Amino acid sequence: MTFRMPAEWAPHDWTWIGFPTNPAEWPGAFEDARAQIAAFASALHAGGKGEDVRLVVANAADADAARALVAPGVTIVEQRLGDVWLRDTAPIAVLNRGARALVDFGFNGWGGKYQMPGDEDIGARLAATTGLPTSTQHWIFEGGAVDTDGTGLFVTTEQCLLNPNRNPGLDRGKIETLLAGSLGLSDMLWLGDGLLNDHTDGHVDNLARFVGEGLLALPIATTDDDPNAAIYADARARARAHGLDVVDIPSPGLVIVDGEPIPASYMNFYIGNATVIVPVYGQPNDQAALDTLAPFFPGRDIVGLGSDAILSGGGSFHCCSQQMPTKGDQ
Repeated sequence: MTFRMPAEWAPHDWTWIGFPTNPAEWPGAFEDARAQIAAFASALHAGGKGEDVRLVVANAADADAARALVAPGVTIVEQRLGDVWLRDTAPIAVLNRGARALVDFGFNGWGGKYQMPGDEDIGARLAATTGLPTSTQHWIFEGGAVDTDGTGLFVTTEQCLLNPNRNPGLDRGKIETLLAGSLGLSDMLWLGDGLLNDHTDGHVDNLARFVGEGLLALPIATTDDDPNAAIYADARARARAHGLDVVDIPSPGLVIVDGEPIPASYMNFYIGNATVIVPVYGQPNDQAALDTLAPFFPGRDIVGLGSDAILSGGGSFHCCSQQMPTKGDQ
C-alpha cells in the first residue's frame, strides 16, 4: 500500500490555522477577521477536549494580538506568512501503515493573482518544524482544490486544476498521475466550475465535501435567485454519474457585499476531533445546514460560527486551516 491522504474526519494530532497579518487584505474587516479566526481556533481546541491548535502568526506583534483573542491552550507559532490560507500553502500529510510523511507543493498565489512574501515557502518551513520526511513537488497545487474520503477517491473542479494559470503543461491525465503518486488519490471525480466570484478559480472545498466513504455533500439552491444553482445541479449530476451518494445541504443563497454576490458556502466547514465548525452568514438556511450535517458526525459537536469578515479576505474556516492526522493503520 502506498502513502495516502486520509479523510479529514480521521483523528488529528494538531491543526495549523493562519492568523491575519495584513490589513490591506481585509479592507474594513481586519479586526473582525482576526476575531472570527480566533473564535474558530478556540472552538476547535474546545478547552483541551478538542485538539491541539497551532495558530500561525507572522511576527511578535501579531502573536501578542492573537494571545489576547484566543482561549488558553491555543499554541502560538511564529512563522513569516503573507496570507492565512494554510489549506493551500501548508504541507499535506499522508499515511501508510503507521508511517506518516508530508508533501509540499509549489504555490504561485492562486494563478499569480495574490502573491505575498512568505506564502511561497511557508509549507517547507512548517514541514521542517515537524521533523517528518517531506516530499517536495515541483508543480503548482493547492490543498483546497481537492477533498477525499480517505479511500483514494477524491473530488476536484476542472475550473481550478485545469486552469492554465497553474500548470499550463499538464493535462487531465498528467494531473491524475501526479496526485496518485503524491497523495495516493487514485479515483478522481471531476466537477465543472466552482462558485461564482471565487478568486481561487473554483476550489472544491467551497462546493463539495465528503462526509463519509463515497458520500458527497453538495449545496442545493432553495431560492430562485441563488447565483450558483446551475453549478450545484451540474456537480450533483456528475457525482451521481460517478456512482456516489449525494447529501443535499441547503445553500446560503444570494449573499451580496458591495453590490456583488460573494462565494458564501456552508461547505467550507472544518472537521475537528470533537467539533465540526461550520461558517454561517445570518441567512435563513444557517440552522438547516447545521442540522443536515449533524447525523454524519456522531459524537462531534456541530458549531456554527460567523465567517463574513473572514470571507471578505477570500475564504473561510477550511481555507485557513490544515490538519496533521494521527499516525494510524492506513
